[in-house]
Amino acid sequence: MKPLDLALGVLVALIWGCNFSVIEVGLHDLSPFLLTALRFAFSAVPLIFFVRRPRGRQMLATAAYGVLFGVGLWWVVNLAMTKGMSPGLSSLVLQFSAFFTIVLSWLFLHEPIRRPQMAGMIISLVGLIGVIAFADAVTTVTGSVLVLIAALSWSICNIIVKKSRPEDMIAFIAWSSAVAAPVLFALAWLDAGSAAFVGLADHLTAGAVFSVLFQAYVTTVFGYMVWNRLMKKYPAASVAPLSLLVPISGLVTSAIWFGEVLSTRSWMAIAVVLAGIAVFVVSGAVALRRAPVAGAAG
Repeated sequence: MKPLDLALGVLVALIWGCNFSVIEVGLHDLSPFLLTALRFAFSAVPLIFFVRRPRGRQMLATAAYGVLFGVGLWWVVNLAMTKGMSPGLSSLVLQFSAFFTIVLSWLFLHEPIRRPQMAGMIISLVGLIGVIAFADAVTTVTGSVLVLIAALSWSICNIIVKKSRPEDMIAFIAWSSAVAAPVLFALAWLDAGSAAFVGLADHLTAGAVFSVLFQAYVTTVFGYMVWNRLMKKYPAASVAPLSLLVPISGLVTSAIWFGEVLSTRSWMAIAVVLAGIAVFVVSGAVALRRAPVAGAAG
């Protein structure tokens, strides 16, 4: 991976980690249905008025991505956080999507998994399990299962991007959000009827507005534009592991904002996750350097 692309991937991962605490702020005043629906409404508007709508199969892929991304990923995460999952642990468990993505890419796209990458994945997985085991926080089985479902949804979204290879990534994000938003508003109405929308203005506190706008424009439009470009450009095994940086940022941010406690054993497990990511990054860089030499020799 080129240094600039790697730096952008790391930046996005750190932003995404902070995003879980931003979600928690929004959930203080809004239901998971409305918070997610407003996020995607603003991700779509006003961008859809300035970018061309995808056509044909591209629009089908965009719509499928939008529903999975908006409902299967982020509404499910928000719901899990109302069921007892803390921002830090939510950011952590969601990163199982990295492993789901690599396996699905191997199964359906025939992308190879190199042994060093496999080793890095195993190391990071051990660290990820360790952080969950050592976390000093109250969680629920329901919340954990919901976030794992969200992780699987995200991995399928990654596969959709790799298969459809959208040309205009901003248009892809804007129009997929335009598909997700009405579905989420409909779910909010099915959940609570008109009561979901009555008095909505009273719930739009400064924290709620900040949460919606940060999620819409920083996390979704910027973050997923960069991430999806990387997924389109590089093998999944080179990109997906960067998401394992998300829980590092997520846990630290949650500790600062909400007092989520990190034990010494948790930090040791986090160090193992970072070691696994280092193995991934180094092995990918070595493979890229060796590729031209191997080609010349052939």
